[in-house]
Amino acid sequence: MQIIPAIDIINGKCVRLTQGDYGQKKEYHDSPLEMAKRFEDAGIKRLHLVDLDGAKAKKIVNRDVLKTIAQGTSLHIDFGGGVQSDEDIELAFDLGAHQVTGGSVAIKNPDLFDSWVKKYKGERFILGADAKDRKIAISGWEETTSVDLIDFIKEKFAKGIQYVICTDVAKDGLLQGPSIDLYVDILKEVPGIKLIASGGVANYKDLEDLQKIGVFGTIVGKAYYEGRISLEDLASFQE
Repeated sequence: MQIIPAIDIINGKCVRLTQGDYGQKKEYHDSPLEMAKRFEDAGIKRLHLVDLDGAKAKKIVNRDVLKTIAQGTSLHIDFGGGVQSDEDIELAFDLGAHQVTGGSVAIKNPDLFDSWVKKYKGERFILGADAKDRKIAISGWEETTSVDLIDFIKEKFAKGIQYVICTDVAKDGLLQGPSIDLYVDILKEVPGIKLIASGGVANYKDLEDLQKIGVFGTIVGKAYYEGRISLEDLASFQE
């Protein structure tokens, strides 16, 4: 299982939100590059980098952060937040992202999203499938749709998506444990998908439980930043 630390950016700084609420923001570090280097030095290979300013602005905002981390580390960066256009996609890759995560755009402009998957191939794209009561949530989780989560993943998998990050909105940032049952159902219904679990991880046992069910990777954020899981713990899962 790949451990994928999350660095969320507001105003160029590392922050974490609770359940996507910008009003519940906590700053953890002034330098995203320093934080990324810590992960790299521990032997971690991947990074989930989210431009929260970009998510609000609906365009990439923290471009310098992406460029600096891409040039200053060898981490495999998946980048999300504000990617809404062809120009955003090209910019993210030009700045050094290895993969781009798209969520809301896959619902609001599915033809555009599907064209990206076709153009850049499934391995360069990650579907962001955020769910509330197993329905897709979009626009920073402020809007819950009537779209069934698993049906949505199945549809995009059939069109070439290989990776999906699934966040249970009810769990995010609360350190109450991940949605194991939900992930088991996704893996059962969409065999072959590379599922990245996100949200709720609170301790080492949560990581062990996710590894047992066969997820491709797990995003770790607040549990690390709050000192509940050490870098050594995270590194122990690396191949």
